[in-house]
Amino acid sequence: MRFFRLLTPLLLAIVAVLCFAPAAWAFCGFYVAKADTKLYNKASQVVIARDGDRTVLTMANDFQGEVKDFAMVVPVPTVLQKEQVRVTEPKIIERLDAFSAPRLVEYFDPDPCLAINNSAEMDAAPAPAGAISEARRARGDASLGVTIEARFNVGEYDILILSAKESGGLETWLKRNGYKIPRGAKQLLKPYIRSSMKFFVAKVNLDKFEKSGYQFLRPLQISYQSPKFMLPIRLGMINATTEQDLIIYILSPQGQAEITNYRTVKIPSDANVPLFVKDKFGEFYKSMFQTAYTKEDRKVGFLEYAWDMGSCDPCSADPLSQEELKQAGVFWLDDNSGSNVPVSPSFRRPSPRSSVFISRLHVRYTRDKFPEDLIFQQTANSESFQGRYVLQHPFQGELKCQAGREYKRSLPKRFEQEAQTLAKLTNWNIQDIRNKMKLSVGNLTYSWWENFFSWLGLY
Repeated sequence: MRFFRLLTPLLLAIVAVLCFAPAAWAFCGFYVAKADTKLYNKASQVVIARDGDRTVLTMANDFQGEVKDFAMVVPVPTVLQKEQVRVTEPKIIERLDAFSAPRLVEYFDPDPCLAINNSAEMDAAPAPAGAISEARRARGDASLGVTIEARFNVGEYDILILSAKESGGLETWLKRNGYKIPRGAKQLLKPYIRSSMKFFVAKVNLDKFEKSGYQFLRPLQISYQSPKFMLPIRLGMINATTEQDLIIYILSPQGQAEITNYRTVKIPSDANVPLFVKDKFGEFYKSMFQTAYTKEDRKVGFLEYAWDMGSCDPCSADPLSQEELKQAGVFWLDDNSGSNVPVSPSFRRPSPRSSVFISRLHVRYTRDKFPEDLIFQQTANSESFQGRYVLQHPFQGELKCQAGREYKRSLPKRFEQEAQTLAKLTNWNIQDIRNKMKLSVGNLTYSWWENFFSWLGLY
């Protein structure tokens, strides 16, 4: 224990030195809490690892209900073979979520009476198949204009790759073959058929699922080569009665990714907020996101995080290891041991490199505001960005010097600014915020005349 007592001041000193560096000042601090996907009742998650026209797409399953009722129909640009499809572990998506989630950090003001550098730095503290014959089935498929391009099993999933001539025939075929798809699919399937896209169809093989021992459906991962850098979202809106949240993690060897057919804007960030937000960070972030979403007329994608995967500051989770990145679909890493991520036979590994840049995009969408699928582009912009919100603790010790008295007089103005910032970000009632702040800063002591003059607005 004594060793740790001796070590703690050293660690704090190191943090202070790191925070003094101008390049690091904007992000140094201690991570306190994160706004991950657990905040949302229904938040789909997709990981897209892309280099050039090669893509590995991982789809997390947030299906709720009996697994026998599960069906996934995803438009894809090409016919996929078995070696291009695999299942992966949910942990990888959880890791990406934790690493890139918007975060709350805190700083602690130093003693203003100490003879320190007059710079603005702040010290930081820790903080089944049917019974009909195959021939009969084939004749029925042909009459509907549906062709089975490929059929295989991967893990607990039975996979079909379908092509179709018209949407009504595809809808009928899916229903006849036991796929429980919602009403209204016909109209939304039509534009994909017109674009000559194929359909990746997955259903749970109940026997294999029971033998696997898994309690939840694992994410499906597909790899393909296509110039189309897009994500189909319209099929997911068929029976949606409320807004849907979609978190997209785009992994690139270049830089930030953005949406091209809708605006991509940065989530409000780098705001100092009152101390009581520490216990209400989830509530704060949901309100702030909704406010920003409404302000942008509900038709933008928000950038919540953009960073090189090799580092983070402050870190809400450790950066993913090289092996974890491969599991997430990153196929361009230099690998002397052999990757276990299957890719299309047409993939050729480019020259060795280790750079992986992550962009976290958050899209809240409805059919009226997002009538098109999402189209992306990669950029060379490697600027770091994160949704980051700051708690700045005032110094609680005794202040006897002139600098201390001036510091103390400056606090009411600072607290009021934090209250107004919070009200603007969340649309919360300003007076309710002020009332809660009195509780959160109640340990500060003022003399009776300081309280009086502060009330008058003279301090």
